[in-house]
Amino acid sequence: MRGKRRAPRPPIPWRSPWTPVVCVAGAVAVGALVVVSFLVKEVIVVVDGERTHVRAFGGTVQEVLADAEVSVGYGDVVRPSTQNVVEDGATIEVRRARPLTLTLDGHTSTHLVTATNVHDALTELDIAPTAGKLSAPPGHRVPLEGMELTVYTRRKVYVVAGTTRVTSRTTARTVREVLKQKRIALRRGYLVNPPLGSFPKDGTVITVTPPRTVQIQPEILQLDWEALAECESRGNPEAFNADGPYYGLYQFSLPMWQAVGGMDTPTSWPEEEQTYRAQLLYQQVGGRWQGQWPHCGDRLFTMNAR
Repeated sequence: MRGKRRAPRPPIPWRSPWTPVVCVAGAVAVGALVVVSFLVKEVIVVVDGERTHVRAFGGTVQEVLADAEVSVGYGDVVRPSTQNVVEDGATIEVRRARPLTLTLDGHTSTHLVTATNVHDALTELDIAPTAGKLSAPPGHRVPLEGMELTVYTRRKVYVVAGTTRVTSRTTARTVREVLKQKRIALRRGYLVNPPLGSFPKDGTVITVTPPRTVQIQPEILQLDWEALAECESRGNPEAFNADGPYYGLYQFSLPMWQAVGGMDTPTSWPEEEQTYRAQLLYQQVGGRWQGQWPHCGDRLFTMNAR
């Protein structure tokens, strides 16, 4: 009696001739994945304050930024440097440059800043953001295309108007604004120096003088008024002599001062105003200086004697 026929054995995969090939291919694939996992870096890229997580293959900062499609232009700041090697977990910061047209106290200049707001832009330019008046608030955004910014710093100026003498800390754009802030009224014909429309820089002395309706003759202007003042008062515009009493550079008596249109007392006014009134007096008396300056009047002619 014949025995039963055995069923054929199933093929054994690892005995296949393709088994070595398949194994090698799998090993290569696994190895590639391992290598790739070592090459890929998790990097944080911060562009103008905005953080982005990036998976990159690049070895340097420049390559990582290229992978992240972040371009770097002229004036941009990159930290660390674009040639630095990037480690896994590193942070790369990019601050883009922005053109800023700055008008500071009337003077205009152009700059490239990487700050994203007005406050930081001024700090970057070594200008105190709180030191004056700004055309845009400190928190205003500076766009990539740039912007114009006007700044008036706080300055110390002086105002002399008759008996009024004040010191002002101001951000005013013009002399007219300073006088308005100090509530100094200008009467018709009054003279202001520097001119009303000029810029009052730090240390400016603004003088307001009464109207001058009479023009002084050229030959009188050429006399040595400085020598006369030196003799009469040692060149002190606030000099006072109780014997008269006499006041100021040219030792006016009050009746004589008022006779030539002077207001208040001579010592209330700057040197320029006192000199004008002295010249006007000389002109009105026809050059007869002996009555007003009997002891020093001849000093007017020392310049011609040299």
